[in-house]
Amino acid sequence: MTEATSTTSAQPDASAADPRRLIILGSTGSIGTNTLDVVNRLNGRFRVEALAAGANADLLTQQADQFGVTRLAMADEAAAEGVRSRLPGAQVHAGEQAAEQLVEETDADMLVAAIVGAAGLPATIAGIRKGMHVALANKETLVAAGELVMPLVREHKVSLLPVDSEHSAIFQCLQTGADGQNSRAIKRIVLTASGGPFRHRTAEEIRNATVEQALNHPTWSMGRKISIDSATMMNKALEIIEAHWLFELSADQIGVIVHPQSIAHSFVEFADHSILAQLGSPDMRTPIQYALTYPDRAVGSGEPLDWTALSQLDFEQPDFQRFPALNLAYRVIETGGTSGAILNAANEEAVYAFLDRLIPFGAIVDLAAQALDQLEVEPATNLATIHRADRAARQFVRQQIER
Repeated sequence: MTEATSTTSAQPDASAADPRRLIILGSTGSIGTNTLDVVNRLNGRFRVEALAAGANADLLTQQADQFGVTRLAMADEAAAEGVRSRLPGAQVHAGEQAAEQLVEETDADMLVAAIVGAAGLPATIAGIRKGMHVALANKETLVAAGELVMPLVREHKVSLLPVDSEHSAIFQCLQTGADGQNSRAIKRIVLTASGGPFRHRTAEEIRNATVEQALNHPTWSMGRKISIDSATMMNKALEIIEAHWLFELSADQIGVIVHPQSIAHSFVEFADHSILAQLGSPDMRTPIQYALTYPDRAVGSGEPLDWTALSQLDFEQPDFQRFPALNLAYRVIETGGTSGAILNAANEEAVYAFLDRLIPFGAIVDLAAQALDQLEVEPATNLATIHRADRAARQFVRQQIER
């Protein structure tokens, strides 16, 4: 049992007369587009200062036009040229360091970190060092570098507000003390999982699943990478590691329960055995809005919960044999150091290889486990160490695929 600490330091004031200034990293993805929808619905409470994306020049151009944004970044240099030609008055950074450069050169109150994978880590750290509050949708930031990020959050007295529906649920359940902060002893937390598209499939069927089957999520509409992670349940493994850092909990204080309706978004059990849960429709606009407006609650941008959906809520224990990715999460928490960076990078590389139809579905988790088995884990002393582990894991997976 532990006295959990809050993931926030200073509280962002979302109710001030002046609009709060936002940078949105990953604006053309699922979280980014939903964030902009929330901003639009909140009618002047926020002003978008900068947008960063990967390669979707058409959508980024539309977003910049709609929200009057002239500070932009694109990881794909050819796509960035297309944006420059259509928005001649805009400043467009391009390349792998574009998002980090954008953050360094833009003044804002809050950073929405929604770039998929480890690519968003340097820009997120740059925002924290500049004193920006962070709405964190990129779980890989803490998976790969929680040892670095959490001390920086405390040092710069900023808020780290979770956007993942499960971590937002935990965070909301902890805002129940008289002072509005977490002051209760946690016995454990339980993250809910939809079970993905293969909840009822055999181990053999899962190992040989096609790309189309793996992308067909039954509940959530997500990007391709996170959809594959949900199908392997690696997404839940990464969330376990993220929860370890966000809420300062040990591995044995974090559990998982499969809940296919995705109505109860997670549970907190306290020392007196009381349990709190946060319920809502499976709509990412709700946790996004809570992160943006915390500690306030504005009129909802997401869909309200259909109370008739509560007539049946199913819960079942996850199968660690059919979904071995879950075991890797607890291993990373116990190992520490750069093991999270290794797991994250190996998984990313394997997922994209699967999407390119280079490996079978079952090889994704196998390759991630092999990387943890065979690569040296170092203390996560700085960002260079994290990057070194990331590169080694990616190279390892590529070599295994070539063989």
